[in-house]
Amino acid sequence: MPGQMDVRESGEENETRIEAHPEQAFGPDPLEVRDSDHYTNEYVTGFVEKWDELIDWKKRYESEGKFFVDLLKSRGVKSVLDVATGTGFHSVRLIEEGFDTVSVDGSAEMLTKAFENGLSYGGHILRVVHADWRWLNRDVHGQFDAVVCLGNSFTHLFSERDRRKALAEFYAVLKHDGILILDQRNYDAILDNGYSSKHTYYYCGDQVTAEPEYVDEGLARFRYRFPDESQYHLNMFPLRKDYVRRLLREVGFQRVETYGDFQETFTADDPDFLIHVAEKQYIKTSDDAPTYSGAVGVARDYYNSDDADNFYYSIWGGEDIHVGLYETPDEAIAPASRRTVERMASKTGLTKDSRVLDIGAGYGGAARYLAKTYGCKVTCLNLSEVENERNRKYNVQQGLDGLIDVVDGSFEDLPFDDNEFDVVWSQDAMLHSGDRSQVLREVARVLKPKGEFIFTDPMASDTCDKTALRPILERLHLDTMGSPDFYRRELNRLGMSSIEFEDHTHQLATHYGRVLEETERRNDDISASVSNEYLTRMKVGLRNWVEGGRAGNLAWGIFHARS
Repeated sequence: MPGQMDVRESGEENETRIEAHPEQAFGPDPLEVRDSDHYTNEYVTGFVEKWDELIDWKKRYESEGKFFVDLLKSRGVKSVLDVATGTGFHSVRLIEEGFDTVSVDGSAEMLTKAFENGLSYGGHILRVVHADWRWLNRDVHGQFDAVVCLGNSFTHLFSERDRRKALAEFYAVLKHDGILILDQRNYDAILDNGYSSKHTYYYCGDQVTAEPEYVDEGLARFRYRFPDESQYHLNMFPLRKDYVRRLLREVGFQRVETYGDFQETFTADDPDFLIHVAEKQYIKTSDDAPTYSGAVGVARDYYNSDDADNFYYSIWGGEDIHVGLYETPDEAIAPASRRTVERMASKTGLTKDSRVLDIGAGYGGAARYLAKTYGCKVTCLNLSEVENERNRKYNVQQGLDGLIDVVDGSFEDLPFDDNEFDVVWSQDAMLHSGDRSQVLREVARVLKPKGEFIFTDPMASDTCDKTALRPILERLHLDTMGSPDFYRRELNRLGMSSIEFEDHTHQLATHYGRVLEETERRNDDISASVSNEYLTRMKVGLRNWVEGGRAGNLAWGIFHARS
């Protein structure tokens, strides 16, 4: 890349001096440059001076709208630490919206440009601090209501140790109820499906191209081309969404919501950028009403509706609302569903002394079977208060309320102590989570040593083209589904052993086909208690499941593992 030239006058002598901007230096093999400290050498003067052509402040202002401003104001935020100031777009925006803002960046070149931009866009004098995130609290004093780390900046850290240290510094500089807003490119989509960009939200300059020229699990090397034919590069670490969410939780943030291009629900491959909102405030779930993430909240609202409650109770199988094991394709739904419970129970070592947790318990049919058959104590955790009321009523009617507790709550944040249960049980519930890795971490936490985890979940097949799942995901307001390989990998990472998957994938299409047949056969009967709009959408959804199962895009079966 040719060096950029800067022509200046030298004062009294009025002679022209030509100063060459430094070039980016990646050495003989740029793909080997995977160092957290190298980014300061990448933001050379010539690149920084062109950065605003890439951002295009006006277009980004229009595309972003008031997303961040409204989000911060809704949380009562007054003071903000912008730790990735760049050329100052968000710092200036926050100041103009009335936030007490301090602007931090690790690149002195960026901060110089940001200060100039503050003066140019409204005459604002930015309070700038040159600081490394890993030692943020050494250079920045005081605490803030919010920390914002935007512009895909966190991706500059290549070491997990550096990422954890930086997040710990962000956490420490926040007030007790503060929030962190951190964004990133959708590297999952890039790694899994290749690169594409709508060029709509973040890098809005239409005369500039920004695209990866090399990507692997440890490096995303982006090339930036400008109208004058100059080129620059950035080497970045391709952060996967669930990995970032896990780090945020492990550092201490209590709740993490993820948005895709400023939308709370999205399909995994759609957004160019992901925005994580992490809350520091600690809420004791045992003393307060449970809180729900976006995906879980959507599922809760759905299952609490009269339409859903009446439909599942009437059609799906009564007490058991999960996929069945069918001996014949035309078998009734209820006995096939109960057969799944029996098959799962036979794999465990349950006794009357066992303590069982059923996450996503629905109407509690499995819990009552286990309590009756083994005499064990079962705790049902479920997000739908409507379903939970039916569950409690059935427990009393069957004389099992002494053995079964029913708890309102989310499986992403289990309100139980560590090492509390001998068995954790779940049937076709975890697909409703936006963070299944977090659900599995919670399961591992509450299981006793050598405890058992047994579950089913509708999944994507390991070889599925993800675009084929779009109709199912959109109906469920989900961005992804799990897969057998996902669960094996995550259970192994959590130290689970003896992981077995009993594959019953063919039963998935059979089950949804039977539910569809019953829905159509009894349409007139159930339309008195279930709206026609709901039934129409349900039939479309059921057909999608049947087609997905028959096409080999879905998987289902029984997982069994030990802690």
